[in-house]
Amino acid sequence: MANVKLATLPPSGAGVIARRRRRVPASLIAGAVIVGILVILAVGAPLFTKYNPVTQNPDQGLLSPSAKHLLGTDQLGRDVWSRLLYGARIDLEVGVLAVLFPFLLGTTIGCIAGYFGGWIDAIVMRAVDIVLAFPFFVLLIALVFVLGPGTKSIYIAMTVTDWVSYTWIIRGEILAAKRQEYILAARALGYRHSRIIVRHLVPNVITQAIVYSMSDIVFTILTIVTLGYLGLGVQPPTPEWGSMISDGQAFITTNWQLATIPGIAVVITGIGLSLLGDGLADMLRPE
Repeated sequence: MANVKLATLPPSGAGVIARRRRRVPASLIAGAVIVGILVILAVGAPLFTKYNPVTQNPDQGLLSPSAKHLLGTDQLGRDVWSRLLYGARIDLEVGVLAVLFPFLLGTTIGCIAGYFGGWIDAIVMRAVDIVLAFPFFVLLIALVFVLGPGTKSIYIAMTVTDWVSYTWIIRGEILAAKRQEYILAARALGYRHSRIIVRHLVPNVITQAIVYSMSDIVFTILTIVTLGYLGLGVQPPTPEWGSMISDGQAFITTNWQLATIPGIAVVITGIGLSLLGDGLADMLRPE
C-alpha cells in the first residue's frame, strides 16, 4: 500500500527542476547552429575557397560576383569570399581570446576581493572605480594607440579595460555565497581558503560570468571591427572585417558588396552569440 501511495505522489521539486533544465531553449539551439556554422566556415576556410586572401591581382580588380568569384573581387583583385572567411578566423579568434584574458583576471580578483573582504576588497573596488571613471572606448583607443596597432595591443587593452566587469559580477556573487551554510561548514572543518574558493565557491558563482561573457564577445568583436575600421586593429594585408568595410566604403555605389557583406557577417555573428547567451541564461537560471 505504501508503494502505491509513493507511486501516485507528484514528482518532487528537485525532479521537476532537473527535468526543466534538460529542456534546451530554442534560442540556445539557434545560437549554437549559427555560431557552429561560422566556426566551421572560419576553421575550414581552405576547404571553402581556393583563393589566397592576400594575393593581389590588379588586372582583376572590382569584378562583380560570379561563379568564379562568389562575392566578386576588391580594388586590388583579391577574392572577397576568401577574405571574408579568413577574416572570420581573425575576428572570432581575437574576440574570444580578448574576452578570455579579462574573464580569468576579473574572476580571480573578484573571488579574492569578495571572499577576504576588508582592505583587499577596498583596494580592488577603488581600482574598479578608477577604470570605470574613463569612457570605455576612449581608454581602449588610447591604450591601442600607445601600444601600437595589432592583436597583442588589443589583448592588453581589452584586459586592462574589461576585467572590471567580471570582478564586479564575481565579487557580488561571492559576497552572497560565502554566507551560505556549506561555506561556513567548510571553514569550520578547517579547509584552506584556496580550496574553499576553487572547489566550493567558483563552481556555484561562475554561471553569471559565463553568461555575460557571451554578450561580451559580441561587444568585443564590434570593438575589433571598429578598431580595424579606424586602422588601429589587425593590420593589412591580413583580412579583417573592419578593414574590409573601411576599404569598401569608397565603392559603395558601384560595388556595394565590398562594405556591406562584411557588415552583414558582423550582424549575423552578433545575433548568433546573443542567442547563445540568452539560451545559456534561460537554461542555467534557477527556478
